[in-house]
Amino acid sequence: MIALGIDPGTAICGYGIVEMVGNKLKPIYYGAVFTDKDMAPELRLKKIYDDLTEIIEHFNPDIMSVEKLFFNKNVTTAIPVGQARGVVLLAGANKGIPILEFTPMQIKQAVVGYGNANKEQVTFMVQRLLNIKEKPKPDDVADALGIAICGLHMAGTLRWQEKL
Repeated sequence: MIALGIDPGTAICGYGIVEMVGNKLKPIYYGAVFTDKDMAPELRLKKIYDDLTEIIEHFNPDIMSVEKLFFNKNVTTAIPVGQARGVVLLAGANKGIPILEFTPMQIKQAVVGYGNANKEQVTFMVQRLLNIKEKPKPDDVADALGIAICGLHMAGTLRWQEKL
């Protein structure tokens, strides 16, 4: 099974494609969609949509895992991130991919085994689980790989329960 994990963002939208064969995880492709802060908001969203659509068409993932919006004190960043999430969900829906959404705590629990893990712990475990020598950069990419791992674990459970 192949999962596309997405850490949505307007400036940096991390993505990671991970394959699970049996109980072995293998990184297929990962990176980020970058948009310039001087671009019009609608063009930033279009770039995210177009780039992710191309990735989906090329790798044909079985599922897409997306981080749920974590609303903190900064409404100014929450709205653009919410818009980026919408574009990400649309790209997956237009290709007919089942989409699973996870909170940051669920992702940390799946990757590290501890829901309050910090970013360094998540990145460390992503590297170990995927046998990646160098730290994926930027952090959004490591997060996206973790989101893909979380999706693969949950997809196995959902398939077992016949809900996917």
